[in-house]
Amino acid sequence: MSANGDSMEEDVESPVTIHPPKLPKQAREDLPKHLSKECTKRKIQRYVRKDGKCNVHHGNVRETYRYLTDIFTTLVDLKWRFNLLIFVMVYTATWLFFGFIWWLIAYIRGDMEHIGDMEWTPCVNNLNGFVSAFLFSIETETTIGYGYRVITDKCPEGIILLLVQSVLGSIVNAFMVGCMFVKISQPKKRAETLVFSTNAVISMRDGKLCLMFRVGDLRNSHIVEASIRAKLIKSKQTKEGEFIPLNQTDINVGYYTGDDRLFLVSPLIISHEINQQSPFWEISKAQLPKEELEIVVILEGMVEATAKEIPKNGNLQHLQVKGSEVDRLEKSLTKQLDSHC
Repeated sequence: MSANGDSMEEDVESPVTIHPPKLPKQAREDLPKHLSKECTKRKIQRYVRKDGKCNVHHGNVRETYRYLTDIFTTLVDLKWRFNLLIFVMVYTATWLFFGFIWWLIAYIRGDMEHIGDMEWTPCVNNLNGFVSAFLFSIETETTIGYGYRVITDKCPEGIILLLVQSVLGSIVNAFMVGCMFVKISQPKKRAETLVFSTNAVISMRDGKLCLMFRVGDLRNSHIVEASIRAKLIKSKQTKEGEFIPLNQTDINVGYYTGDDRLFLVSPLIISHEINQQSPFWEISKAQLPKEELEIVVILEGMVEATAKEIPKNGNLQHLQVKGSEVDRLEKSLTKQLDSHC
């Protein structure tokens, strides 16, 4: 995709690629400044949005039943408004269902026809309609126990229903409360205080051309086992002619030397050396503004207080080359939860 030449025509059109022995193209080539400015004005669609979510929409998904096989994760991933709606609907549905069963038992036994009869022993005392049956269902499942409506020992079907509702009510409580607890305890907000530098730079450091950016933590509580990695998102074409959209390539930020494991008590400069193994080796300074690429930086660690894993994503789309001055460039902050996409 790149070519060595002095003119713009040679740099853009020549199919011949010449690799200098030592220096990357950032140190060898350049284009007129007005052309570079025009290229940087192009709007590039993000692979990762500013809110940390991947800008990828799944379409034509036929096997939607797979979401129901892991219903717990599906509920946790829902937005808060849908989560609260499902929370209210599940409890209301169970109360209505068991309230209807209590009313049906009383109706079949004839308790409704002996309301006020002191010689008749009903299944549930003071149950005189569906509303009172619904209230008794709520009292039973939530173990409120006001004492006004109580089950008698002359109703074996009511005793069995009481056991079933108590067990199922406990399961519903465990499932729904557990779902809400997991959703509340997600450390997404903790990622708000992990910040990347507004800009990044390609510059010389210790005689080597490096891509550099900074990361810091605003809180006093430390991130335990913090590690950082970076991915280059760029479409490519193989030698066989196969086109691979949004190909992901690792960017070495110190994996082999241990520099990717951070002690994040103060802002740190993360450096990637642009050498022959770097994906930027074949990209010249003149080509860089025209390249449709994106750099996603992922910072992971655990919250000191809760030991919950916290992800933080940074998004780099525009880079410039400076000589020896660390001039930071435009970069958009993003945050994930997850995690991970």
